[in-house]
Amino acid sequence: MSQDLFFYGRRILFVGAHPDDIELGCGALIAQIVSKTNLLCVTLSDNQKNPDLKNVVHEHYRSMAELGVPREQVVVGQFETRRFPHARQEILEYLLQIKRTYQPDIAFVHSRADVHQDHNTLTEEALRAFRGMTVLGFDVIRSSYGFFPNFLVEVSQAEVERKIAALSQYETYRDRYYFNADITRSTLIRNGAIAERPYAEGFDILRVVGSFGCMHATDE
Repeated sequence: MSQDLFFYGRRILFVGAHPDDIELGCGALIAQIVSKTNLLCVTLSDNQKNPDLKNVVHEHYRSMAELGVPREQVVVGQFETRRFPHARQEILEYLLQIKRTYQPDIAFVHSRADVHQDHNTLTEEALRAFRGMTVLGFDVIRSSYGFFPNFLVEVSQAEVERKIAALSQYETYRDRYYFNADITRSTLIRNGAIAERPYAEGFDILRVVGSFGCMHATDE
């Protein structure tokens, strides 16, 4: 009997602080499940107070389209980058509103190993907002220290390549080391080795809510 867990039929919420975070942490998984389940991708900051990042929102939409996510399932908020700790209550209320309207079963947010102040604040408020449901943490390599994946999702080579293609839409970040295709591919290979699979996307477990039960004969 398979020991794998499945996302099929669940309502999946991905929440990142900035454009590019969700793709960096979850791109291959999104490529895998986008046509099989209901998902919503929410980014809290549009980064538009930095003139050097004026194109990142459009690049984000193109990146999500490369993963197969329709525009109506991509939300970009206007919280100010690097000021999230000063807007904790507003972020909590924003996430609670998403929980009420979207009613997700599983949420993906930043890893607790992430030291970026915006990423860290988002995760802390998400754990408050999404009480009673499974919350998993994704890795953004540039700001995570001590991240080790203990929840692994097998992905295919085609899904790996779609993640790389999605990240290539960010012309703004073309020279950043963490957008290098070899680093993306090698990270997914390394996670795959931990899972004893060719490739895997890796997450840490912030909270898992589940139940044990007997499998019906029709499910075997």
